[in-house]
Amino acid sequence: MATDRHAEVTWNGSLMEGSGSIDSVASGAFAPLDVTWASRTEEPGGLTSPEELIAAAHAACFSMALSHALAEAGAPPQELKTGATVTFQPGEGITKIALTVRGKISGLDEDGFREAAEGAKAACPVSQALTGVPEITLDAALAA
Repeated sequence: MATDRHAEVTWNGSLMEGSGSIDSVASGAFAPLDVTWASRTEEPGGLTSPEELIAAAHAACFSMALSHALAEAGAPPQELKTGATVTFQPGEGITKIALTVRGKISGLDEDGFREAAEGAKAACPVSQALTGVPEITLDAALAA
């Protein structure tokens, strides 16, 4: 069954001097979140950016895809810690995403974990939606 997700945003003013707010999301999980051009290109100063939200979405989606793949292979994770860093270059857009994951898993070696992580990176719907990004890297390792 397909699901739709919805968000409402208000923007006031020009790109450089203006500001906006993510006013609501259908789930009610968060809002309002303030955004500005400076929060995209400089220090965020307590504000978010579209790239930060993409990073959160990518890390969550990848974790879910990897958890599923590992469980299907008979090695469900005890824990996955995933980070995503989205690089935004003004005038070019998103130029890179770097995923990192550390997993606590019984019954799987380092190579098996990396292979599962690469598969999850390809299968994750957010990864698929971001195929226009020139570079998406993955650093996957078992937690010490």
